[in-house]
Amino acid sequence: MDPVIIVGAGPVGLTLALALARQQVPSVVLDEGPGKDEPRLARTVVLREDTAALLARLTGAPLGAAGVHWAGWRSMRRKQVTREIPFGDASDPAPLHIAQHVLTSALRAAAASERLVKIVVDSRLDTVEQEPSGVTAHTRGPKGTWWRGSHLVGCDGPRSTVRKLLDIRFPGRTAVERHAVAALRTELPWADEALLHRTPPWRTSGPSAGEITGRPLPEGVWRLDWLLLPGKDLVTPELLVARVRETLAGWNEGSTPAYELLDTGVHTVHHRLARRWRVGRVFLAGDAAHLLGALGTQGLDEGLRDADNLAWKLALAWHHGSHEALLDSYQAERRAAVAGRLRAADQALPLLRGGGGIRAYVPGAARGHDVLLTDGHLGRGPLGAPGMYDGSPLAPRHLEAEVPVDTPPGAPAEDVRVTAEDGSFVRLRERLGRGALLVLLIAPGTGVWERRHWVSAGIMPRLAAAVTALPSPAELLVAESYPGAAAHTVLLIRPDGHLVTALNGVRAADLYAAAEAAVGGPTGAQETSAAEATAGSAAT
Repeated sequence: MDPVIIVGAGPVGLTLALALARQQVPSVVLDEGPGKDEPRLARTVVLREDTAALLARLTGAPLGAAGVHWAGWRSMRRKQVTREIPFGDASDPAPLHIAQHVLTSALRAAAASERLVKIVVDSRLDTVEQEPSGVTAHTRGPKGTWWRGSHLVGCDGPRSTVRKLLDIRFPGRTAVERHAVAALRTELPWADEALLHRTPPWRTSGPSAGEITGRPLPEGVWRLDWLLLPGKDLVTPELLVARVRETLAGWNEGSTPAYELLDTGVHTVHHRLARRWRVGRVFLAGDAAHLLGALGTQGLDEGLRDADNLAWKLALAWHHGSHEALLDSYQAERRAAVAGRLRAADQALPLLRGGGGIRAYVPGAARGHDVLLTDGHLGRGPLGAPGMYDGSPLAPRHLEAEVPVDTPPGAPAEDVRVTAEDGSFVRLRERLGRGALLVLLIAPGTGVWERRHWVSAGIMPRLAAAVTALPSPAELLVAESYPGAAAHTVLLIRPDGHLVTALNGVRAADLYAAAEAAVGGPTGAQETSAAEATAGSAAT
């Protein structure tokens, strides 16, 4: 069968290629550039726990050593510290801050050693045609040629050629925020701690003119961001140097420490959302589908979640034939999740940036704003938390045995320790992304006994038989405990780690119904193929 064509060799496109390869699906990655990334320390990404784990799983690289897991976070307002959050334990994992070119290099190295991934450099897409049996793409350049694929995914950034060829609208807001950015090597009073400083005493020229974010990188390097006032502040080298010097002096009791300015830039935040993320056999992902990131980072997390969501669905369709309801669910789930983040930002930013009218003068409002901003930076709350798929078309309906646990259906499952089918102890996340549903039995006491003593006892034989009979490949795991789950609770988890349901014991009929819903329903009841509906369509 033809490979999946991926347009764009940035972090999202390479992540998708590796995720597909993990599920035995070949891909061709069309890279418009020469296959190298310019080192830019002023262009960094903040990865939350789930996306950092995804990339570590796919690359096998020690990404934590290439970036910095923050030791803590502090929020400051004027001269006071308003909030301090230490990191380091499993209950409150630290975000990972890493330069984007370092991350991309790790993904390129992993892709280069993967036999199912082919990267073609200097290949610019100019034509996409599709029919019921596949997609044809043409590239121009030194290696210009025609490519044939089963599906095509546009991961080609904000100016996506794929999106334009499909004539998909990309409405939204331009220049929601602008940040002056500098990467410098220096010593600050807070080693390995990120910070948000609002209204520092040395800046008084506007309600938000003094918002500064500092994020540490390896080898004593820091990325500093200064929020710029709307429509003002032409960012000149002189302005940046002045900002650097006054900020360092303000944080060091008036004296500017030695520093080495390594890189500078301007980060402009746009908020846009593509109207459609799927047209027949063609999909959009990452910045080609959405632009967000109002807190000064690059917003890569959501693009990586796009790739994780789409990979297992494409793999199932590639191996077992077209699953239209399953493929349609990619747009339904991911577009809704990103739209929720954008709505939250559009509602919160006017308040956070001083445009909240009388509310801005309510006692405690400033503290509440600091909490909201901090949570957004740390991947929590309405501005930062991963999206839930509670309204997903893949959610099962009317399960009599369903019981609540601390993870709501549609949310990412907790990364508990589990016993795999070979008897080894692993983390749950290590079993994700293999194309199989995960069935997790909560059985206290199993962790202290060898697997051979309990694998044929109690409810295990009945559960194993039920798992074998499921309509999609599934792996049976066992855990000592899970937050909010009673003994003998059975959890069904998707290949991308989102909880489908939790059942009270071995209920084979409910488990089967939930698994069938999670993969888009019975194949025999598919609606008319969206690929057929767009047969013969071409964008040139």
